[in-house]
Amino acid sequence: MQKMKTTGKLKTTGLSRETILDVYKAVMRGRRVDERLWQLTRIGKFSFNISGQGAEVGQAAMALAFDYDKDYFLPYYRDLTAVLMWGMTTKDIMLAGFGKEADPASHGRQMPSHYGSKAHNIVSHSSPVSTQYPISAGIAYGAQMRGEDYVTVVTTGDGSFSQGECAVAMNIAGVHKMPVVFVVENNGYAISVPDKEQYAVEKLADRGPAFGFNGIRVNGSDFAETYLAFKQAVTDARQGNGPTLIEIMVERLTSHSSDDDQRVYRSAEELAEIKENDPVKLFQQQLIDEGYLNEADIDRIEKELETEINQATDEAEAMPDPDPAKITDQLYAE
Repeated sequence: MQKMKTTGKLKTTGLSRETILDVYKAVMRGRRVDERLWQLTRIGKFSFNISGQGAEVGQAAMALAFDYDKDYFLPYYRDLTAVLMWGMTTKDIMLAGFGKEADPASHGRQMPSHYGSKAHNIVSHSSPVSTQYPISAGIAYGAQMRGEDYVTVVTTGDGSFSQGECAVAMNIAGVHKMPVVFVVENNGYAISVPDKEQYAVEKLADRGPAFGFNGIRVNGSDFAETYLAFKQAVTDARQGNGPTLIEIMVERLTSHSSDDDQRVYRSAEELAEIKENDPVKLFQQQLIDEGYLNEADIDRIEKELETEINQATDEAEAMPDPDPAKITDQLYAE
């Protein structure tokens, strides 16, 4: 997997210090919530976790480019940081993990990490990977048919991107110049299969032009580069210029899921290298170096997040479980 350093200056984004600090807090929220999910899984309170550690900066840059009030988001299972930025709460995530009736994604009927919120235009996905891609094209086509000004964004992983659903969705979106941004978060592994055994093209972004639209690879550890690419893609989609495919190069710091052990197929040297190049640490240092962040900010944000996550965990765990007699409710629209 190609390693890339953070080089883009934050001032090029045109964002205020307040906004950038909000982004930093969102990045840290994604990391700290993810860490709590692992803890709850390991002590048997959650059944499963599939982690987004290593992709937080890229996801935050992606999410910030959209209008949460009207745009649609079809995430995949690693998009914890992005869905939290889009409007889901830490408590929402905990409700899903505990399988509670109040879970906004499925009322406790989905696996954990299957994000969804009707109130925030976040469309829940199914466990078979990449099925969200064709649905995103349908939602984007709906914007064209209704003449409405919303953009759809859909994500998947590099392994999932080999599924035929991705090609079908990109083909029809390219034909009709749909207002959709296709995203593949490339962490270099499809569970245990490395990228060199997954695809023959140099970049997955190269598949965009095959379907008639632009494909861009960005360094997901570089907030400025990633944000500016998504900002342009959203502008193009909203102006009727059709889709963009964006390949975000990210790290996968953890095993594929809580049921996997990446030490079996990744060397100790590789694991040490990715830990050293943790994008969250690089982003934090960049913010300090460029004068956006100081030690007092770091301490304050950590304390706020600790309180938030502890409260969300306790409140979610105390909520009622689903009624078994109503297990088939909510499966179809009424």
